[in-house]
Amino acid sequence: MGLTFTKLFSRLFAKKEMRILMVGLDAAGKTTILYKLKLGEIVTTIPTIGFNVETVEYKNISFTVWDVGGQDKIRPLWRHYFQNTQGLIFVVDSNDRERVVEARDELHRMLNEDELRDAVLLVFANKQDLPNAMNAAEITDKLGLHSLRQRHWYIQSTCATSGEGLYEGLDWLSNNIANKVRQLALLLCALFFDQLFEHPYLWQLGPFDT
Repeated sequence: MGLTFTKLFSRLFAKKEMRILMVGLDAAGKTTILYKLKLGEIVTTIPTIGFNVETVEYKNISFTVWDVGGQDKIRPLWRHYFQNTQGLIFVVDSNDRERVVEARDELHRMLNEDELRDAVLLVFANKQDLPNAMNAAEITDKLGLHSLRQRHWYIQSTCATSGEGLYEGLDWLSNNIANKVRQLALLLCALFFDQLFEHPYLWQLGPFDT
């Protein structure tokens, strides 16, 4: 039993992996964000027709980030990337007031999918460096985020070209993982000691390697 719990705890506190799906309308800055996080620099991008996938290492967590194209003709393909997604990053062009309603509709359509039921939502209010950009509070209202009562979500103002706000967003994602790990660890401890008190003879098998 001691060895079993040792293995469980070692898995809990080992390096974590998280599958992230990053979507948004075309020209929102998704690919620029991905490679700013991956390489720490700005790369020349073209509209993503399919997808880009990269691994981003941050705070003992390996984020596998899928950047999927946002053009209207390929948005129906987004659903093919939903499976096993733990975190959804939705990127919004904060300067694009004409399409923010379209962005809202696409976001809520995705969040109604069963495969994304348990995924946490991080919204990047991107392009905050532009003079007419909507701030995070306005984006929150336009996207109807406060209506997501059953969803754990967070909005972060970002500027992909400078990197401002990007790692704060990853901090929020990593903290979510850490909280889940702590909750699971507490549950395992409770189950472990519950078994000990339910079966007192197990104390004679110690010491327990936990």
